Amino acid sequence: MTATVLLVVVGFFMGSLPFSYWIGRYGLKQDIRQVGDGNPGATNVLRAGGKRWAILAGLLDALKGTIPVGIAYFGLGFHDLDLVAVALSPVLGHAFSPILRFSGGKAVAVTFGIWAGMTLWQVPIIMGLLLLLWVKTIQNSGWSVVLMLLGTWIYLGIFRPEPSMLAIIPGLIIILGWKYRADLRQLPFINPMAEKVHAK
Repeated sequence: MTATVLLVVVGFFMGSLPFSYWIGRYGLKQDIRQVGDGNPGATNVLRAGGKRWAILAGLLDALKGTIPVGIAYFGLGFHDLDLVAVALSPVLGHAFSPILRFSGGKAVAVTFGIWAGMTLWQVPIIMGLLLLLWVKTIQNSGWSVVLMLLGTWIYLGIFRPEPSMLAIIPGLIIILGWKYRADLRQLPFINPMAEKVHAK
């Protein structure tokens, strides 16, 4: 129990470190919250004009999840509800960072990171392929992320049916769904460009 509490605290603290914001501020000399959708994440680092900085930000955000979860799963052998708590803690820390007054990023990179901490490259690759598929298909980031998570849930149920892993997905859907709530208010299969053309 002590190890679980410690890793949850460490995971939340690591998740709360706003690397993308700091990279934007000190590397690109601008507040990335003033760019694009205002999200303090790696995508807005890219929009601010720093491709290499964006790659660095994405890797650092992913590692925030990989390190505590990897210690829990491979180092301490967590395979129960303790693993669920540890896995969700860096995601919560990133999404609601106290350093940014509880207004953090959308937690996609750190989500990839926690799965790397449990499955190495297996689930992150599946998630990446699913996310690419849905982004290209429906052009709605929020629904693409939710459908990616649902697809990952199905994949886990077939190939990695560990109860703790399956239990993590609903928590991720709730957290990321809240961060993408504006997108989720829109119908997922409507092409925004098609709507504009029709309106004309």
